[in-house]
Amino acid sequence: MKKKEKEIRKILKGRTVLITGADGFVGSHLTDKLLEFGADVHVLIRPTSSGMLHNIGHLQRKITIHKADITDKQAVRQSLLEIKKDGSSKSIIFHLAAQAHVGESWRRAYETFTTNAVGTLNLLQTMVDIRLNPYKVSFAGSSEEYGNVNPEFKSHYRFDKSGGLILDEKSPLNPQSIYATSKVAADFLFKNYFRAYGLAGVVARKFNNYGPRQNPRYVTATIITQALERKVIKLGYLGAKRDFTFVKDGALGHIHVALFGSPGEVYCFGFGRTIRIKDWLDLILSLGKKEGYWGRKKVVYEKKRGRLGKSEVEELRVDYSKLHRFTGWEPTYTWKRGLLETIKWYAENREKWMGRVDWL
Repeated sequence: MKKKEKEIRKILKGRTVLITGADGFVGSHLTDKLLEFGADVHVLIRPTSSGMLHNIGHLQRKITIHKADITDKQAVRQSLLEIKKDGSSKSIIFHLAAQAHVGESWRRAYETFTTNAVGTLNLLQTMVDIRLNPYKVSFAGSSEEYGNVNPEFKSHYRFDKSGGLILDEKSPLNPQSIYATSKVAADFLFKNYFRAYGLAGVVARKFNNYGPRQNPRYVTATIITQALERKVIKLGYLGAKRDFTFVKDGALGHIHVALFGSPGEVYCFGFGRTIRIKDWLDLILSLGKKEGYWGRKKVVYEKKRGRLGKSEVEELRVDYSKLHRFTGWEPTYTWKRGLLETIKWYAENREKWMGRVDWL
């Protein structure tokens, strides 16, 4: 993949790139990587009364900041007009702005759907309205779009010899939450605008990312932050299986899809293996204990921390061979390496996450 990164640098050097949701978890790492490749990075950040740039404050002198909420079409228009004027080469847009917490999507249903679906519509329609025709516009899809196996379409799924589910670009979509449904809607909007207007949209459907800067309400981060601060770790359902990908590999996945993916297509990426949440928990606790970050911990199951009703997704595992075949992308971080880097960041940056936990 090193050879491909030289090609990426050549394409991106000096090119105008816009990232919506750049101050989020994955967006911040994508911003880091695009700057490393020499891109002229613009970010669209939602202005708030508490301030901005929680995750990319260290980059503010290196980027151009546009203040706009993705749900405000007028503000989006003003930002995109600036992108249209900036630079001589065709721009690339990475659309990551979203309400991304599955559980929170039930509590903030209208906000989730408005941000994720209507916000995407605002972005796409505004590009058409101002005749902005980017080199590529990439949407951050989600493995949650697959949901659980739909018994009516079981013959359309793939399974390994032991019965493990394998998901790829051809697998049926069966969303189990408002978040997942909003992502499916946005996913199809990208396809609609490609077919109707020729807008060069691609979908980067990523599987579970983890790593530094992630909101401590997500499973990997809540395990680590609780282990650092408490004797008893409280968690929800531990039986689900997930495909965990380190965020730096995920950021490169987004870049590979955007630069080399064919417009109108979907590309999935992730680690390619599943692990049960209980085993993921044990791995994290073992690594942290071995490195001296904490001692023995007690784990307590709390039903209230599980997903609403029967909306739990049992198994998500990717086959990323399509993206690998076209671009050479593959994960480079082992689970151990990625988790050690993640634990170290949380241990050294308590002030950046303590005020955001939900377990106090």
